[in-house]
Amino acid sequence: MRVEIKVSGDVKEPYAVIFTGNVTEEIRQAAASLETRETVITANDRERIIVLSPEEVCMVRVEASETVVYSGRNRYCSKKRLYELKELLGKGFMQISKSTVVNLRELDSVEPSFNGMMVLHLKNGCKDYISRKYLPEFKKYLGL
Repeated sequence: MRVEIKVSGDVKEPYAVIFTGNVTEEIRQAAASLETRETVITANDRERIIVLSPEEVCMVRVEASETVVYSGRNRYCSKKRLYELKELLGKGFMQISKSTVVNLRELDSVEPSFNGMMVLHLKNGCKDYISRKYLPEFKKYLGL
């Protein structure tokens, strides 16, 4: 297979176009490898650096000006800011408050709370409030 790479200052995000006479297994594999982007999240556990895949992350929350990553029953600290982690985590995650991003696949239940807010419960036992600002998008996700 011939490969050609063109560099242009106008392109903000890289993209690939494959020209072929017919779709072969080699073409399918090339397209699949271009589409998948392995993302890892790093966090600290005392002296160790923990490497997590986005699927392992249940919630990311800012607590006392420290970014905390929850994975299962474990709690790790990250040097990244909340918005940076939200960007790395991708589509399956949603911001529910100014200080919290959750993995929607880890959602267990939601219940009403005071002042029009809702409490979100995750499968790992964590819970947090969905603020009114983020509630419309969350309800849209739930189909309400």
